[in-house]
Amino acid sequence: MHITSADTNQLRYRERLTPSLWILVSAAVAAPMAALVFVPVDGTLALIVGLAVGAALLTTLIGVSPVIRIDDHELRVGRAHIAHEHLGAVETFTGDDARQVRGPGLQRTWWHRFRGGVDGVVVVSLTDVDDPHTAWAFSSRTPERIAAVLERAHA
Repeated sequence: MHITSADTNQLRYRERLTPSLWILVSAAVAAPMAALVFVPVDGTLALIVGLAVGAALLTTLIGVSPVIRIDDHELRVGRAHIAHEHLGAVETFTGDDARQVRGPGLQRTWWHRFRGGVDGVVVVSLTDVDDPHTAWAFSSRTPERIAAVLERAHA
């Protein structure tokens, strides 16, 4: 049996940045609205359409949510990825500090992926001089865990 590097690449952290509960509830309200449109045609059809619309919206919202993934070789946030060797210092922010980073403190040279309803922010500086971005800034529900995993990856 031949073992490749992909076989030994171990997942260290994974988090899906799902929408907040209020966004999911708001999307679920579309189900009865869609059902009401079809009530004059047929009650059973209205129920089926309402359930289908609600399930499709919720599945889509959750399915397209970006995933933060850290393995032995790289950090992935959504479709973007970068090797650990290009990562520098890691900072975490919550509360008012996180709002500052997401708003007025956001640097134009940073790559960012923020999700509404997720309080924490992680900022990872980049050491690659050829990269046009100086840091990555992204939302996380557990920024301290990401910082700890990235620090262990550097060691």
